[in-house]
Amino acid sequence: MCHFHQSQIIRRYLTGKPKLEASIELKAIGDTLTYTTEEEFTTKFTSWCIKWDSFLKERTTDPITGRWCYTHKRVRSARRSVKNNLPCLFTYLKYPELNIPNTTNSLDGSFSWLKQKVGIHRGYTYQLRDKIIEHLLGN
Repeated sequence: MCHFHQSQIIRRYLTGKPKLEASIELKAIGDTLTYTTEEEFTTKFTSWCIKWDSFLKERTTDPITGRWCYTHKRVRSARRSVKNNLPCLFTYLKYPELNIPNTTNSLDGSFSWLKQKVGIHRGYTYQLRDKIIEHLLGN
């Protein structure tokens, strides 16, 4: 997972200007992703998780059906995303000799022309699309 996409996931769940204090803090931690070390980011995130654990476990019960759901679903989703992607977020630092960038923006941009070419032929089967892609990439 690249830093840009992880930041976008956090922003999507928490919005650009979150109102809840837990969301504000998690967004601030997410904003430091691109310029902190793995140890520093992990420490901040872990302490945030401990601090807001009971808040994230709050449940709301529907008075009619009696069924419950978590009150702060979006904050929980943002936390889960960071937690699941944390092992992969700093891979580029573990292998400096490979010169791996911290984002995949250049890669995403280089495939836009390919998506456009394949998009013209929307009615083709997946097998035929694969052949077109192989031909365009020269494999």
